[in-house]
Amino acid sequence: MEEKRSEIGEIQKLIETIPFFEGLSPFSLENAITHVVTRHHPANRVILLENDWGGSVYFIVEGWVKIRTHNVDGKEVTLNIVGKGEIIGEMSALDEAPRSTDAITLTPTTVSSIPAPDFLALLQTEPLAGIRLTQLISKRLRQVNRRLRLREAESLARVADTLLFLVEGQGKTTQQGTKIPNLPHRELASITGLARETVSRALTKLEQDGLISRENDRICILRLDALEDLIS
Repeated sequence: MEEKRSEIGEIQKLIETIPFFEGLSPFSLENAITHVVTRHHPANRVILLENDWGGSVYFIVEGWVKIRTHNVDGKEVTLNIVGKGEIIGEMSALDEAPRSTDAITLTPTTVSSIPAPDFLALLQTEPLAGIRLTQLISKRLRQVNRRLRLREAESLARVADTLLFLVEGQGKTTQQGTKIPNLPHRELASITGLARETVSRALTKLEQDGLISRENDRICILRLDALEDLIS
């Protein structure tokens, strides 16, 4: 009985945490999460491997996950950093092809997985779920397009873009400003395509100019408008 209550609690937390599920019919939700599995992972744990066949779709309940691939020279390239409320692994479920990226935890992370057939059945029976997934994919494409546009921009603009990218995904509004995780500089360097030392100098410059402030585990964006001006 205690185990059953714990399972119900995990499922309820999944529904409350993931915006994708908001407003969906109880009947569709019940069918979709019948076989949900929730796991807790330490930092630096591989969740998905590139070229593996995908049998599940994953929902991040807590923590941060890096989406990466490698270029032709074998160098790691960070494509995305996603956190609480995000979905990963959906592409492989949609096109029934091997996974195109790795997914690795950056922090201790809780992830719930739903079998791909259950996820697809939800999309087929719930138009709102299909719309939500389309909106998610559209947002990610816009972010990639913006990053490509800034590929030749100066380093300050590229770092500003990465901070705004994290704000879009996981920014928390407070009285002081908008807070995002203070990720290791090597991760910010990978996603911006800059050297770690260049990222460090850019962050220092943004802090000196009063656009951001840094704490142990958070960066507080003090002037969102000024960051947006840097990339416009």
